[in-house]
Amino acid sequence: MVTIIAMSRKITQKKANLRDVAKASGVSVATVSRVMNSPQTVSPKTRARVEIAIRDLKFVPSAAARAINSGRTRFVGALVPTLDNAIFARFLAAMETRLIDSGLALVVATTNDDPEIEVQRAENMLKIGAEGLVVSGVTHHPDLHTLIERSQLPAIATSYYDLNADWPTIGYDNASASRLALQHLLDLNHRKIAVVHGPAEKNDRTRARLNGLTTELDVDFRFYETRISVESGVRAARDMLQDQDAPSAVLCLSDVLAHGVLFEFQRSGAAVPDRFSVVGIDDLPASAHSVPRLTTVHLPVSQMGTTTAEAMAAWVEDKVVPDSTQIHPVLQERESTAKYQPC
Repeated sequence: MVTIIAMSRKITQKKANLRDVAKASGVSVATVSRVMNSPQTVSPKTRARVEIAIRDLKFVPSAAARAINSGRTRFVGALVPTLDNAIFARFLAAMETRLIDSGLALVVATTNDDPEIEVQRAENMLKIGAEGLVVSGVTHHPDLHTLIERSQLPAIATSYYDLNADWPTIGYDNASASRLALQHLLDLNHRKIAVVHGPAEKNDRTRARLNGLTTELDVDFRFYETRISVESGVRAARDMLQDQDAPSAVLCLSDVLAHGVLFEFQRSGAAVPDRFSVVGIDDLPASAHSVPRLTTVHLPVSQMGTTTAEAMAAWVEDKVVPDSTQIHPVLQERESTAKYQPC
């Protein structure tokens, strides 16, 4: 019998550092640093020599070392309720793309719409050196306000427009977004309207959308508060189908909920829009491909991400505190709504 003994080989080769690159290229450590951080300030000939040394030595800059040398981490933190929603994914993607153009990175953490968790995540962001913080909405735990005030950290609130907020806001008037959806249903002669929405207690965007549904007209609203998920939309639709005095229209304050409602109506044979008109808010990519295609209020989240990144970069880099910016929602009318025809 032959026994094979596997032996691990310890890698002892030392990683190249900034001084190694400087020595190999015949320049100072400061010049190497300038090549990496502001290459336009170094002559093309010297820059090429340093870049060759970096490549030959397989040198990878250490973010920690760079932060020690420069006093900067060059990253911005973003706190969002969840990543399990395309609306936040699109916002973050647009923001990251624009931040990269400004030489900044993005670090993301989720809060589950819990104010205390949000404070913890913000503290973690500060500990690792965030140079700015982006949050969702304008209502937050007092400790978060204290933390930002004490650290003098640039902070921008998104998905909400409010000139009186403690921090600059970049977003939309959530009440006007829900009014757009409501007015569309009123114009189609709907007066019995189910409203399906997420938890309102800890979410100021949801509360604002609910406040936008006030009307002087004689409208019979039926409210269904639930988690924001497709499954929750399905359950809300089932409850409506069991109602002897069912509404003629369903206004969902999130497209995610609207998709669940559509699925259940389709499964149960309740025709949309003949029996129920359905409208959402968000305009998720899937909403243009549902059956039928969903009428919804388009929220320009990519524009919001780009605008937020530009404002934060100007604040972090040039100390320019941004003004609040309003981004306007637009109704996207499709085939899931129709004029109500009384029997």
